[in-house]
Amino acid sequence: MNETKIEHRDVIIIGAGLSGVGAAHHLQEQCPDKSYLILESKDSFGGTWLEHNYPGIRSDSDMYTYGYRFKPWSGKPVAEGSSILKYLGEIISEDGIDQHIRYQHQVVRASWDTTKQNWQLTTARSDTDETLLYSCNFLWMCQGYYRHGEGYTPDFEGMSDFAGQIVHPQTWPEDLDYKNKRVIVVGSGATAATLIPNMAYDCEHITMLQRSPTFIWAAENKNELGNQLRELEVPEEWIHEILRRNALKAGKDFYETTLNDPEAVKKAMIDALKPLLPDGYDMAHFTPRYMPWDQRLLWTPDGDLFKAIRDSRVRMVTDQIERFTEKGILTQSGELLEADLIITATGFHPSRFGDIDFVIDGEAADYSKLFTYRGIMMSGIPNMAQMFGYFRVTYTIRVEIVCDFVCRLLNHLDARGAQSCTATLLEEDKEMHRQPWIQEHEFTPGYVKRAAKLPFPSQGDREPWQYSGDYYQEKDSLPCIDLDEPELIYRDNSGTLLPQKSESKRTG
Repeated sequence: MNETKIEHRDVIIIGAGLSGVGAAHHLQEQCPDKSYLILESKDSFGGTWLEHNYPGIRSDSDMYTYGYRFKPWSGKPVAEGSSILKYLGEIISEDGIDQHIRYQHQVVRASWDTTKQNWQLTTARSDTDETLLYSCNFLWMCQGYYRHGEGYTPDFEGMSDFAGQIVHPQTWPEDLDYKNKRVIVVGSGATAATLIPNMAYDCEHITMLQRSPTFIWAAENKNELGNQLRELEVPEEWIHEILRRNALKAGKDFYETTLNDPEAVKKAMIDALKPLLPDGYDMAHFTPRYMPWDQRLLWTPDGDLFKAIRDSRVRMVTDQIERFTEKGILTQSGELLEADLIITATGFHPSRFGDIDFVIDGEAADYSKLFTYRGIMMSGIPNMAQMFGYFRVTYTIRVEIVCDFVCRLLNHLDARGAQSCTATLLEEDKEMHRQPWIQEHEFTPGYVKRAAKLPFPSQGDREPWQYSGDYYQEKDSLPCIDLDEPELIYRDNSGTLLPQKSESKRTG
């Protein structure tokens, strides 16, 4: 393939999901002279919200913080997947982003050439079986955290013995018939708690089989403050910002309370569920082994899961799986749970940078030797940024902070007459202590533990080689970062190093 067939843009964004669409909007707004493309592996936009189509699929965060600051959300706090797709579609249409998306383009290799000061991307086009090449000055990874093509199911003993059907929610068959069937849902997270009340009234019966309980809370799916402000005819943009700030403050206050007195918060959360359940219900099914916010909290809008339990449509079983059998699942306590259909709502496979092969000047990137630069860039990898959100604050909140940082960096490159920026370890940083990208003692869900087994870049023991995960720290520090701090190395379009402009240490 010759050079004339390589299509070039200033910026290429990988992924047309929530973060990719947000990146495109902010790029157009803050760097209007930059040309760009979005390369998306699927046949439409939406990422998670396109891929997942199981019954009841919905957000597990409030839409005032999950939605963007520039696009007011006027619906209910928790939204169904189709509403979120519609929201993203409106952004794409209103901003003309659709003209910049290439669907069914799976990026398989990204190669940086210092002499050319650009990236070359090798893509596999699924609809035509073509291999196409693209190049760009800056690569923006917005591909998400996990592999969309398959969900994570543990290798339970005896799965092949089961006479019925086993389905993972991530690959939900369009024609799946569960009417009047006996169903077991294995799992205790947001997917299980969403599926079950949306299937319960069609099944013969449904069992939620969980290894250990999750912290769940229930509330009406409405926002009284928002409704009051609308009655006062406050502009929707103002309402959105007020509700967004209010949700962030409430989350911060609650998190701080869990740090100060986790046992009291745990008791209060469990006690709050008792009125939603039948008298004398065994609360062991809703009493986690961990403390609040060691894992994500689960919100059931309008308490639909508890209504299904009250209506005797759902049975809770807290036990370990001994093995699958022809008839269903045998638990470690010796009970045989019979089923026609088993749904493994057991999580997903983490993906490292979209499973793309990264090559820097002819050498494969060794992630185990790299450090993260503020959870945005990687040491030694030029002109690349990635989206990585928060665990205890809605994903989109950090997407927008990162968008602001990347756009500021792109404009700074132009202002300096530079072609590339590389986060580079100073001499005194080269022997610093390596720490995991995600600190397991701070956050312990299964997908974090699985991701920890992959060779991800490390955190360091000092700034800027850390990912703080703290919105309230980053919202003030990231906009103030000195883009000429000594850890950021710039080159011109010939690959020649530009002189350092700042001798001082960072200010962020």
